[in-house]
Amino acid sequence: MKKLVLAVVCMMAISCQQEKIAFVDNVKLMDAYQEKVDVEAKFKSKSDAFGKKRDSISQAFQLEAQAFQAKAQKMSQSKAQEEYGQLQQRSQIIGQQLQQEEQQMQMEGQTEMDSLVNKVKEEIKAYGEANGYSFILTGGDGGSVLYGKDAHDVTDAIVKILNDKYKK
Repeated sequence: MKKLVLAVVCMMAISCQQEKIAFVDNVKLMDAYQEKVDVEAKFKSKSDAFGKKRDSISQAFQLEAQAFQAKAQKMSQSKAQEEYGQLQQRSQIIGQQLQQEEQQMQMEGQTEMDSLVNKVKEEIKAYGEANGYSFILTGGDGGSVLYGKDAHDVTDAIVKILNDKYKK
């Protein structure tokens, strides 16, 4: 009988334990994560360089088009139409090449950011397991935590871990 009462008391104690829950402010975490800041800076630099290249190519093509217009006035109409068609074709090819290059750059950026997000998720999971959390919820814009006590916010701890690992 004593064993039965003891077993019931133990089961009640176990069932009454509260789950350990925390939350992470995703926006704050990603803004403070140095690797993410560096990835964004790298792709901004690539984007700026691409923009300069695109502008340079566009200006060169515009000069060529202006030169053609001046030259076309002295040509026969059929010859001018033929050269104008070639000029249009080159314009389309250049536009397609630039568009492909831009799309590839965007895909590389998206792939790198996806990898970064996965790394953050893995670190949050490892932190939760190491610190005995049953749940770590997301907060910030678009998160599922509408309110949480600051004591349950583990964002700074995870940012520190991520940045320390990134420095190495």
